[in-house]
Amino acid sequence: MTSILLIARRDLRNYFTSPIAYIVIAVFLLLMGWMFFNLLSFFQQQTNQFAALSFGTKPTLSDSVVRPLYGNMNVILLFVAPFITMRLLAEERKDHTVELLLTAPVTTFQIIAGKFLSALMLILVMLGLSLVYPLILLVAGNPDPGVLAGCYAGLFFVAATYVAVGLFWSSRTENQIVAAVLTFGTLLFFWLISWAAHQAGPIWKETLEHLSIIGHYANFSQGVLDTSDVIYYLSFIGFGLFLTQVSLDAENWS
Repeated sequence: MTSILLIARRDLRNYFTSPIAYIVIAVFLLLMGWMFFNLLSFFQQQTNQFAALSFGTKPTLSDSVVRPLYGNMNVILLFVAPFITMRLLAEERKDHTVELLLTAPVTTFQIIAGKFLSALMLILVMLGLSLVYPLILLVAGNPDPGVLAGCYAGLFFVAATYVAVGLFWSSRTENQIVAAVLTFGTLLFFWLISWAAHQAGPIWKETLEHLSIIGHYANFSQGVLDTSDVIYYLSFIGFGLFLTQVSLDAENWS
């Protein structure tokens, strides 16, 4: 466990000794802030219209602000995660330090776990900074705390899944841009199949919906914790880390 934390701390420190972490966090917070205040403004307009007309369904913070905000955060992470994970092992390959890692007194699993944790911790820092938005909502209004908690729990699992995919592709190439593109392409595929499911027949529809990364986030955004969704994400993460281990073990034996 100590070796895992040492690797994670080293890689996390490397993020913050280069501009990448600051750029990613700044872009993330700027986009989220812009979306938050736009959604809040739209919610205020809806509330005023409802008060004036007394017609239709009364808008709620959960439906008008919280779910759209964290749904958009999912999209932002889809673009951001590949840039966070692209250097994890690709940089080690390029600098020929991956051989030193593999011959160090640590197991392949410890290397993978440490690098996985470093990227995940950076994303968790971003999610932690975004807590200012629900705090504003809790002070100014009455959002459903279950929905807020569910959205953050879902984002945690989604982020961990993105990192697992990115770590695998980073283990396959020394070119960071190639790793980022392959990661984005893979994640986008598992996003788009949820849309394809609506056009598929009944048998394929269920299969495609089950494979969709974003489809399993839906229950979390409703404040519902379904064990099948948790199992899906844990399985996806585990498979991604397993493929990374296979990739590194092949490197070790070559």
